Amino acid sequence: MGLASCKKVNPELGDPPTQADAQFTYTESIQSPNIIIFTLANPEMRAIWDFGNGTKAEGTTVSGVYPNAGTYTVKVTVFNKGGSATSTQDILIAQSDPTLLDNPLYDKLTGGVNGPGSKTWVIDSTASGHLGVGPDPISAAGAFPEWYATSPLEKSGTGLYDDKYTFSINGFVFDMEVDNEVYVHNTLSGNYPGSYQNLGDYTAPYTDQMNESWSLIEGANDTTFTLSGNSFIGMYTGVQTYRILEISDTSLWLQYKHHAGGLNWYLKLIPEGFVPSGGGGGGPVGTTTLPLDFETQQPIFDLFGGTAYSYIANPNSGGNNTSATVMEVIHGNQTWAGMYTSMATAFDFSTATTIQLKVWAPVAGAFRIKVENSANTNDFVELDATITAPNTWETISVDFSGTPSGVYDRLVLFPGWNISSSDTFYIDDIEQL
Repeated sequence: MGLASCKKVNPELGDPPTQADAQFTYTESIQSPNIIIFTLANPEMRAIWDFGNGTKAEGTTVSGVYPNAGTYTVKVTVFNKGGSATSTQDILIAQSDPTLLDNPLYDKLTGGVNGPGSKTWVIDSTASGHLGVGPDPISAAGAFPEWYATSPLEKSGTGLYDDKYTFSINGFVFDMEVDNEVYVHNTLSGNYPGSYQNLGDYTAPYTDQMNESWSLIEGANDTTFTLSGNSFIGMYTGVQTYRILEISDTSLWLQYKHHAGGLNWYLKLIPEGFVPSGGGGGGPVGTTTLPLDFETQQPIFDLFGGTAYSYIANPNSGGNNTSATVMEVIHGNQTWAGMYTSMATAFDFSTATTIQLKVWAPVAGAFRIKVENSANTNDFVELDATITAPNTWETISVDFSGTPSGVYDRLVLFPGWNISSSDTFYIDDIEQL
C-alpha cells in the first residue's frame, strides 16, 4: 500500500482592513461638549483608539473625555486576521471643563484636580509580598503572587526601593526617578550594558525618565494604565502596561505581564512618605493587638479581591451588639476577597485557642479566618465559621487548637467566603479567647 502524499495548506487569513474600514465619525455627547462619542465606520473590526489626550480605549463606539481646551489628534487602529489599518482626525475642544477630571481613580492616583494634582508612589518595601510572581493565566486561586512573594526589604541594595513614580493630572504626565539605577529581570540583562547580577536578577545603570505620559483604560472587568517612552514601574519585565488590582489613597496594588509570557508579576506601592500605623500598606512594624472593639483601636487593613472598608457608627445597634463603632466591609467581586492586618506580636495559641468576632451579614454562609506568617505567606492556617443568622448581629468563632505559637503574625479575614457579589458586612469585637 502506498503512502498518501502530504501537502501543507496555509490558513486563509483574508484581506487586511482598508482605509475605509478605519474611518470614523464623532459627535458631542448629550452630557457635555467635552465628551466626544467616536463611531467606527466598520463595526466588524477590532479597534484601538488613542484620544490624543493621554487616554485610550477599545471598541467600535467609544467616548473620549477632554477636560482641557485645545486641538487633539485622535488615532484609531483597526485589526483583523489579515492585518491592520490606521486613520487620524483632529478635533477641536473650544472650552475647558475641569470638572471632568473629577474621577475617583484620578483622585487616588494623582491627588486629584481639587488636590495637589500630582502624587509620588514608592514600592512598599517593608510589606510582605511587595513584589511577587504567579502564573499567567491566573489559576483558580486568584490574582496574587502564589508562586513567590518577597519578604520585607528582601531586595535591599538592588536599586529598587529608592525609585519614585509621579503621576500628574495636568497633561497626564509621568515622571520616573531612579537614582541612576534600576532592577531588571535576568532575561533582559543583556539589554543593559553595565548591569550586574544582584539577588537573583540584575541591577542596571539607568537615567530618570521625565515628562513621559500615562494613559488609563477603564474596562468593565479590568482597569489598566500604560506608560510612554522608556518609563516603567518596579522590576522591569519588558512591559509598560499595568493592571490596577486595588487602589486607595494610601495603597496601589498592580499586576503586570512578563515579556516572554507565562508569568504575572505583582507590585505593592504606597505614597512617598506614608507610614501606616498598622499592617495595611506595609508599615515597618505591625501594631494591631486583640481585642479590637474599633472604638479604642482602628488598625489599617490591607485589601485584596476588590474589598473596601471603613469605620462607621453602628447602623444596626441592637441584639448582642450595641457598640458605637463598627467596621463596614464591602465584599469585593472575587470569591476570595478579603483583608488582613499585621499583629504587634505573633499569636500565642498555647492557652487561648479561639478567635471570635461579631458579624452582621446579609447572607448565610462561610466566614473564613486565617492566621498567616508574614515572612512566608505560604505558611498559614485557615478555618471557616458559619453564619447562620443573616441580617442580625451574630457571634462566630474558630478554634486554632494545635496551631504553633509564635509563628503567625497576620490576621486575615474573608467575609462572605466563596461569594462574588459586592455585599456589605459589618464586623466588631474581634478577640482571642
